[in-house]
Amino acid sequence: MAHISSSETGLAGQIGGLKKLLEITCELSMQDNLDEILRDVTAGACEALSCERASLFLYDESRRELFTRVATELEIEEIRSTVDSGITGWVARRRQIANIPDPQVDARWNSSVDRQTGFQTRNILAAPALSPDGERLLGVLELMNKKGGPFTEADEQLLVAFVAHASAALERSRLQNELRRQRELELAIEVGRNIQTGFLPDELPEINGYEVAAWWQPAEAVSGDYYDICPLPDGRLGLIVADVSGHGVGASLIMASVRAMLHVLTRTCSDPRQIMSLLSETITPDLKHGRFITFLMVALDPKTHEIEFSNAGHGPAFHFERNTQRFQTLLTTALPIGFDYDSDFPCGPTIRMEPGDLLLLATDGTVELRNTQGDMFGKHRLQQLLLENRRSSATEITEKLSHEITAFRNGQDQADDATLLVIERKLK
Repeated sequence: MAHISSSETGLAGQIGGLKKLLEITCELSMQDNLDEILRDVTAGACEALSCERASLFLYDESRRELFTRVATELEIEEIRSTVDSGITGWVARRRQIANIPDPQVDARWNSSVDRQTGFQTRNILAAPALSPDGERLLGVLELMNKKGGPFTEADEQLLVAFVAHASAALERSRLQNELRRQRELELAIEVGRNIQTGFLPDELPEINGYEVAAWWQPAEAVSGDYYDICPLPDGRLGLIVADVSGHGVGASLIMASVRAMLHVLTRTCSDPRQIMSLLSETITPDLKHGRFITFLMVALDPKTHEIEFSNAGHGPAFHFERNTQRFQTLLTTALPIGFDYDSDFPCGPTIRMEPGDLLLLATDGTVELRNTQGDMFGKHRLQQLLLENRRSSATEITEKLSHEITAFRNGQDQADDATLLVIERKLK
């Protein structure tokens, strides 16, 4: 019988390990499930390097901890330890490989897992798993108890190769999961946008002798801006424009609550003061973290052409007299909702809408936007555009203003939600 030397045995082991690496590499290239990746890596590394156990520790950056999600033959459900202790912690901090022939005499070793499980660790080989750019720590692959003796330099090289492929698979899985979550979030937000759009009037009402037009443009998929037109029990129409502080999902949820409450209140009450007081009393306790709502309610009598309004810190809002070409601001009569539980919401002076007059109710996103030079659109520019287009209808004016507001941004991201509600008393 031919004698097989130890060098030949070692070479055969290295070739077997490389074959296993190739096999695992092919399997990882088709995997995006994290648990499957972890199982393939730990089982493959354990077999390729001929050791008793393998654990792939993942790194929890927020807690600065390493934890096992999958390990070969682990007696306890999970191992979790800080990066400030143990051999795996040293590898994670230093981002260096560690080959420990006798852990019992190594000051870095934490023997608590052996004491818990009854397992006896004789030698350890561990390497850091880093993102492909080398910037982020993904985890640590740890092997224990090389069969036939301590881990060799060849084992170190093979482990580094395993870790490189494992890192690429882990990063791919992370990116795919992020993409999946992003798509799910986009879908959820799109559903939210559709729901919120349904909260706005499907069609603006036909008011005898008047024309009404509106424009609503959220900064994100959903908005904290709100406008509505509600019939009141006394025959008047409630014209509402409101703005929840901030924008996005949180503001839109508050807006939805405001809308629901308002539709209940306007079925039984016609007085803007009482409606806004009841609304404030109901919703103020739920406004957390400094949230508030600017809110303007106008009650229009289409028979007498008089408007009564209560304004909780909202603007811009003004009455434009077409004959005199003068602007009258609907001044603030109270603090925004959310500032004071017991606030009153008195009405401002009654205004009469003469033939040709316009009422423009908007949110601050229409005037506080800035262009690329840092200039603010401003209320004066809004009024100037209204003057220049004073012979146009409410619909034409709304289209012109929305176009100019959008063009002023010149492609910059919209910083705030924007809403316009224009009411015109038609000329006879």
